[in-house]
Amino acid sequence: MSETTYTAVATSTAEGRNGGRATSDDGALDVGLAVPKAFGGAGDGTNPEQLFAAGWASCFVGAVRRVAGVKKVPLNDLAVVAEVTLHHDTDAGEFHLSAALHLEATGIDQATADELMRGAHQVCPYSKATRGNVEVTLDATVA
Repeated sequence: MSETTYTAVATSTAEGRNGGRATSDDGALDVGLAVPKAFGGAGDGTNPEQLFAAGWASCFVGAVRRVAGVKKVPLNDLAVVAEVTLHHDTDAGEFHLSAALHLEATGIDQATADELMRGAHQVCPYSKATRGNVEVTLDATVA
């Protein structure tokens, strides 16, 4: 049985990624949206890919900590960098996403970092939601 613990509600207005706004129902999120300069836009706001990357990175850090706790692996400094790439299939006129998740950790060895990455990718809700739909690469760097 699944229990609902939280529902995020956000609204995008106007032209969406092209000059619109994204807001949350509680007012905590209120950002202007813009097409990135790299995609030919003004770049004077955030974009859906940045928001998705921030959410996934944040969730994935929690998943790494959860897996480390179960395995009793003490963690020092930890960061997850999520890269979300928007691809344009010009022949089909369609877009799709890919992602790369990078774990940066200190105080653990490479094999442990790799194991935590794989475990976190199995339990992170963002990873579960994209599995089979988004090509994802994982890597870990230890210092």
